[in-house]
Amino acid sequence: GQGVDEPLSATGFRQADAAGLFLSNVKFTHVFSSDLLRAKQTAATILGKNKFCKDLEIKYDARLRERKYGVAEGRPLTDLKAMAKAAGEQCPSFTPSGGETLDEVRERARDFFEFLCRLAVELEQKEQDMHGAASRSSGTSEEQLVFPWTNDCSEAELSSGNGGASKILDANILVVSHGAYMRNWIGYFVSDLNCTLPTNLTKSQLSSVSPNTGVSHFIIKLENGNLLKPEITCVCLNQDSHL
Repeated sequence: GQGVDEPLSATGFRQADAAGLFLSNVKFTHVFSSDLLRAKQTAATILGKNKFCKDLEIKYDARLRERKYGVAEGRPLTDLKAMAKAAGEQCPSFTPSGGETLDEVRERARDFFEFLCRLAVELEQKEQDMHGAASRSSGTSEEQLVFPWTNDCSEAELSSGNGGASKILDANILVVSHGAYMRNWIGYFVSDLNCTLPTNLTKSQLSSVSPNTGVSHFIIKLENGNLLKPEITCVCLNQDSHL
C-alpha cells in the first residue's frame, strides 16, 4: 500500500539490478516513478545500469503510487483476504475501510496516462517546429531503440504499433510503479482503450499481478496528435526473463 513506505529488501535490490541490466541498452527519453521509496530506489537502480541515460532526471509522481489499502496496510495478504471474506466479497475488488476503490485507482491511472499523451504530443510539435528529421538525427540510432524482449514477440506486433515505419520515437518513457496499480492501469488500457494484446496472452496472465520488476511494453500511437483515440499495442506483459 501507500502508508508503509519501506525501502527495498536485499532481494529487491538484486531484482532491480537485474532489471537494469536487462534494460541497459534501451535509450529512454523520460523516466517517471511513484514517489514511494521502493519505486524510487528501483528507478534509480535501473537508470544506474543504463548505457545511455544514467543522468536522466527521474520525475516522481504521486499518481503512480500503489493502491491505498486503508486498515489493511502493513498487514499480511491473508488478513486482507479474511477481511474480504467477512464482508462477503473477494480480493481484489474488496475495498478495506480507508482504502481506495478499484475505480479510484483506475482514475489515477487514466489521469497519468492522459498526461503522458499530452507530453508526447507536445514533444512531437516541438520537433516539427525545429524541422523534424534533422533535429531528431542525433542519439536515435536503431541500436539504442532495440528492446531486449523482441525475440519473445512477433515483428508484426512491433511494427503494427509503429505504423510499420521507422523506429524513431517521439518519446520512449520508463514508468516505475506497483503491482496492483499497474494491473488496474492495464485493465484500463484493455477495457476502455481497446489495447491490442499479444496473441499468446491468456486471461489469467492478463489479470495477474506483475512479479517484482516485471517489464511490460506498450507502443502508443497518437495519430495526428489525437489525444482522444490513442492506438495502443501491448508488445509484452509482465516480462520476467531477467529474473
